[in-house]
Amino acid sequence: MQDWLMAVERMLPRSLLGRSILIIVTPIVLLQVISAWVFYDSHWNTVTKRLAQSVAGEIGAVTRLMPRAGTAPSDSEVAINALFETARDDLELALDFKPGEILPNDPTIMRQNLVDRQLAKALEDRVQRPFIIDSRSLEKYIEIHVQLADGVLHVVVLRRRLFSSTTYVFLLWMVGTSLALLAVATLFMRNQVKPIKRLAQAADDFGKGREVADFRAEGATEVALAGQAFNQMRNRIRRQIVQRTEMLAGVSHDLRTPLTRMKLQLAMMGDGGDIGDLKKDVADMERMIGAYLAFARGEGMEQPATTDLTALVADVVGDARRQGATIDLTLPERSVVVPLRRDAFRRALDNVIGNAHRYAGAIGVTLALRPRHVEVMVDDDGPGIPQDAREDVFKPFFRLEQSRNQETGGTGLGLTIARDIIRGHGGDLVLSDAPGGGLRAVLRLPL
Repeated sequence: MQDWLMAVERMLPRSLLGRSILIIVTPIVLLQVISAWVFYDSHWNTVTKRLAQSVAGEIGAVTRLMPRAGTAPSDSEVAINALFETARDDLELALDFKPGEILPNDPTIMRQNLVDRQLAKALEDRVQRPFIIDSRSLEKYIEIHVQLADGVLHVVVLRRRLFSSTTYVFLLWMVGTSLALLAVATLFMRNQVKPIKRLAQAADDFGKGREVADFRAEGATEVALAGQAFNQMRNRIRRQIVQRTEMLAGVSHDLRTPLTRMKLQLAMMGDGGDIGDLKKDVADMERMIGAYLAFARGEGMEQPATTDLTALVADVVGDARRQGATIDLTLPERSVVVPLRRDAFRRALDNVIGNAHRYAGAIGVTLALRPRHVEVMVDDDGPGIPQDAREDVFKPFFRLEQSRNQETGGTGLGLTIARDIIRGHGGDLVLSDAPGGGLRAVLRLPL
């Protein structure tokens, strides 16, 4: 049962517009099917039956009025011709009597559609003689052959006398109104879905740090409320970012001022005793404060701009090479241009490459273009990171005790800042095993 439900769900439309139209169209289709069935059973079938009985009754009356052939040839021929002329003029029946003939034993002549079945049943009730119905030979007529005692009566009747044209009118009316209703419903639902799509796009752009103009709340009441809530949320987040930036600027000034005084006092004290250790501690404190402020500040103030990612990656790799890193760079044949916060992404990539340089010898950087995203893969031949600790290294100030050297390591914020920046672009930073051993860091950005 569950597999069947899953199969049905896979066949359903994925979009809100498609599902909404399906919700509207399904009852209409069921109503039309039920209406057509009721019409067929109560109207079409009844009307066709009555028309067939009328034609069969006329044929039965003709067979009863025909005098016996052979008793008085001259009189019988005159009477039959007069009867046939009356039937042709008044009943629209073309009659022809073929004396001495016998009906062929060929059941394939009968088409056995609804009209044939109703007419056959009516002829059995009204004529009560052997007959054959041929509804295939002529396009606009139906031929009826009735076996009489001394011949075969050939009857040609108009097809429209046995078929109600209101059937087509009714079906065309149902189909036409259904299509018109479907078109109106599709147009209406598309207009209702547009504000939702615009809201989703605005939320996605805002989540990636792009400038978002004021979202106009429109559409249904619920959609308008969602738009208003989005505008309020965006304004609150912007105020919080501004307040945090101003607060951190003050904290940075307050902390760096005493550190600067401590550095000057230590410089004046010379290098004797424990002065060197104190200088090292002050430098570590300054570096940790700078890293913490960079992490807490984020990169929300920088606006995205169209950036040549290929040139940016090559520039970052060049800087790392000048610092002594051994890097094998692989770039695509054509430039990759994406909207980026250039300085922020540069810091993220520099942190990842610097992390690899710190703990590995050889590094490989590859820029790869995918159908829906672009990837910057940084491979190293270092000791790597255990799989169960790969998410922990993204936590602020987290450091591995065994596989990373604390003496040469950083503050534990490099990967944290890098992932925060990449996710701010709508992408992600993931770690895995490098093909040649070591660690692979993949910076993935959406196109």
